[in-house]
Amino acid sequence: MIRWLGAFVGYMLYRFPGALIGFVIGSIIDNMTGKSKGSFQQVFNATRKDQVTPADFELNLLSLASLIIKADGVINQKELDYVRQYFVQAYGKERANATFTTFNNLIKNRQISAQNICTILRQRTRYESRLQILHFLFSIANADGHVTDPEVREINNIARFLGVQSLDFESIKAMFFKNPDSAYKILEIDKTASVSEIKKAYRDMAKKYHPDKLQHMDEAYQKGAQEKFMKVQEAYEQLQKERRF
Repeated sequence: MIRWLGAFVGYMLYRFPGALIGFVIGSIIDNMTGKSKGSFQQVFNATRKDQVTPADFELNLLSLASLIIKADGVINQKELDYVRQYFVQAYGKERANATFTTFNNLIKNRQISAQNICTILRQRTRYESRLQILHFLFSIANADGHVTDPEVREINNIARFLGVQSLDFESIKAMFFKNPDSAYKILEIDKTASVSEIKKAYRDMAKKYHPDKLQHMDEAYQKGAQEKFMKVQEAYEQLQKERRF
């Protein structure tokens, strides 16, 4: 009971990050007082699928992040540091440290189901938010300077479970790989596209990835949206130079 009270109070004070910390601290208190027994994963699994708790989003996001870090069989310190820095930036150092304790538990857990997590997120988040989740996961994979094939496959599976369209997945993926076709893939067009088609694609992508789409989310997510928006602009400017229009 205390964990839910903590989540509620945290949500009232600091929205989702506060709810997450309140939930975790409340769970610890419950365990200390004997009112709740079991691991974090057991507490998480005890949540009914039809319930919407303030902490759901952050807990599920942490779970997906842990899957990416473990995808290639190596726990990379730079990837762990990226997640820590993300939460420090989003929620402050003190709350981030508490969140990272939860994250370490998820790293050790081998029973996390990407499909189950994504089903929840797909039902409760906007499409634009799910695109940002993919960008966040690619950023984790790229923290060590290289996105491996197993990491790409894991993110691709997550994208499918989230209901993200293939073109959108390839667009975000292209932002982390340098090749001659990257600009076209980012804009979701073929190399044979006309100048007018390129201009239209740019306008469409600029609308899709505009940071205003994520004003309802935390600052760290809005920064990720700005990064994608800049990649779209860079791709368009590259094609302008190549096609001379």
